[in-house]
Amino acid sequence: MKFLFLIIAVASSACIQAQSSTLQNFPVESLPESQIDIPIQISLKPFYTLAEKNVDHYFTSPDYPTGWIESDCATRYKYHFTRSPLRMTMNGTTLNLAFTGSYKIIGSTRACVNGVVLSPWTPECKCGFSEGDRKVDIGFISTFNLRQDHILQTKIVRTEPRALNKCTVCFWGQDITSTVMEGLKKELDLSKKVMEDSFSIINLKPYIQQAWNLLSEPYAIAGIGFLTLHPKKLRMEKINARNDMLNIQLGISATPVISFQREETGLTEVPNLITATNKDGFNINLEAALQYDSLSQVMNSYMAGKRIDVTEGLLKKHVIIQKATLHGDSTGNLIVKVDFTGSFNGTAYLYGKPGYNQALKTIEVKDLDYDLQTKSFFLKTAKWLFNKRIISELKKYSSISLASYYDTASQTLNTFLNKEWTKGIRGSGTVSELQLTAVSALPQHLIIRSHCAGKLNVLVTEIDLKF
Repeated sequence: MKFLFLIIAVASSACIQAQSSTLQNFPVESLPESQIDIPIQISLKPFYTLAEKNVDHYFTSPDYPTGWIESDCATRYKYHFTRSPLRMTMNGTTLNLAFTGSYKIIGSTRACVNGVVLSPWTPECKCGFSEGDRKVDIGFISTFNLRQDHILQTKIVRTEPRALNKCTVCFWGQDITSTVMEGLKKELDLSKKVMEDSFSIINLKPYIQQAWNLLSEPYAIAGIGFLTLHPKKLRMEKINARNDMLNIQLGISATPVISFQREETGLTEVPNLITATNKDGFNINLEAALQYDSLSQVMNSYMAGKRIDVTEGLLKKHVIIQKATLHGDSTGNLIVKVDFTGSFNGTAYLYGKPGYNQALKTIEVKDLDYDLQTKSFFLKTAKWLFNKRIISELKKYSSISLASYYDTASQTLNTFLNKEWTKGIRGSGTVSELQLTAVSALPQHLIIRSHCAGKLNVLVTEIDLKF
């Protein structure tokens, strides 16, 4: 179950870069739940290899070769049994385990009347030696069911042994195949009981709890911050198998959040599995807190040093932007502080509610207003001049463009989904939707919410099996 965390984290981190627009502040509690439903295919070959390694290759009658099985007063025998490689197939929730056995039998007889021995045992007579091993097909059928309380129930049924060759004991010419089969059934029933005692009821909750704990821990993403999933519900649907592949539909409901500081989260008990929803793909709503320092650096990269020329009648003036700084206030305004020189020296404060321009794919300051701090008497008495031309230009440069970001993000995320994340675990999927859904300015940071949708399939070909 340890790879569970990796799979969910990949689906969520694949969508951390989408963002959009509302004009009001919003609490974290209002974040819609994200739904992540991922089909997982697990190769059963590692399990088959483990079973082949751990199931005995040889079976014998009790105390073989010196002990005997006395089926009645007049007959005794002993046998040696060798199995072929296991043949395992799965269909739905049923596992068929079969193999062909080759056996040899040694027997003898004596005269008995009403349980009274009248003669000694005859010399031993053999079957399956000179004429070759006698063969029989043997198998078990196992069905399993995963309950909502994480209990895996297994039922094992032994199939009837099917003799492929008869075994006729030489000295009395009797076909003892059915007698041997009855003895073999007893041995197989003992094996069946051992398997049922070990595997009929398996409590998976401790293992799923470990995975749940990992899902609850903050996940560091280089260059971005910490992703905390906040898992709420767990689904495990459509458990079925066919031939060498086990198919599981894994589902989780969560409220993932990105932050620049590691969030301290408390561990919770893994909830019971909920009813299947038959959904497919992931639909993630993500909240991220962006630092104003980082956003200011982005804005300065294209605003610092920008010259704005102003001509009004005979007046020719210019402004050179020295530095731009972003921050928010308690009323939800996004404030752009602009230090400028040139014909005028001072600071302009542009403020308004942040919003998202869907057509241009930019975060902008809506209903932009401004305030000036300057020693220039001329500028103070001619604010109309600053307002008409310079404010218009500043508004253009005070937006944060996400156009190229969306294209790059989609390509990067699709590449990220379609690769081997760790040895034996490979993903294949696509991000079909990536967009902003809300943006709001808080004094400490800019909050953005995004919506991301797509599909992800996971193939597990190697598992470190430890029991």
